[in-house]
Amino acid sequence: MRMLLPSTLAERLLTAFRKPLLCSLWRSLAPLLYWLRAAFWWPDTEKGQQQVREEPEESQEEEDSSLPITPTSVNYHFTRQCNYRCGFCFHTAKTSFVLPLEEAKRGLLLLKEAGMEKINFSGGEPFLQDRGQYLGQLVRFCKQELLLPSVSIVSNGSLIREKWFRDYGEYLDILAISCDSFDEEVNVLIGRGQGKKNHVENLQKLRKWCQDYRVAFKINSVINRFNVDEDMNEQIKALNPVRWKMKDSYLILDEYMRFLNCRNGRKDPSMSILDVGVEEAIKFSGFDERMFLKRGGKYVWSKADLKLDW
Repeated sequence: MRMLLPSTLAERLLTAFRKPLLCSLWRSLAPLLYWLRAAFWWPDTEKGQQQVREEPEESQEEEDSSLPITPTSVNYHFTRQCNYRCGFCFHTAKTSFVLPLEEAKRGLLLLKEAGMEKINFSGGEPFLQDRGQYLGQLVRFCKQELLLPSVSIVSNGSLIREKWFRDYGEYLDILAISCDSFDEEVNVLIGRGQGKKNHVENLQKLRKWCQDYRVAFKINSVINRFNVDEDMNEQIKALNPVRWKMKDSYLILDEYMRFLNCRNGRKDPSMSILDVGVEEAIKFSGFDERMFLKRGGKYVWSKADLKLDW
């Protein structure tokens, strides 16, 4: 006589032990619970042999997808707070939470140990927290102590001061400024209006500071209904950024250091790498490493290798 083990019970146990407060117990019991769920048959009493269900052979593509993911390039959105109100922004100010500095450094160290080569700090607006000092200390930590090949920032540029470049510019490889239009009226419609401040004029000032302090300058643009017919090529050519990005595939880490799964138009969070480690959390990131490489996600991203004419 043969019987099937209760896989429903195993599924319930798996769900319960994945909760944050039971992480350590989950790690110790996981092998047993997965064995229960596998639905093995008990030995046949007549033949005295264990019978198991035959599984179809996996394709090479499926086998490759089970390999550990390396977080080569990570975008860390450590804050949701912003002084702009761009209608297309996904990381809106639902919370004001920012990790304590030492906890953020601990998470960055975990990522480095898992294979991270490039970190990009974003928000929200990353220069809002402590007037850029929090960001500056993370930038210096990643370059000076973690020795990452590339440290970059994405900012709207409105809060950056030259003093920040004097204090932290040597540790920064790339500064990417968000610019979706060179028409100030369009910028206001998009949500980048700042009263009397001119977003385009500020962009030109930042370009000069990047050159003065030897930071590679990059521009990020989001094509939307307000700028879809605008030709920005002439202005982009004049600014001469090292890169002009309009679309990419990458790993996103939120303010709690959870990977965000962006598949199916959602932003579903994993558990925090601070609780379960990088290898476990990244399994739920939805990240397609092959597509990342195919679309040029890994490029020359260290200012030492760019060989720019300062």
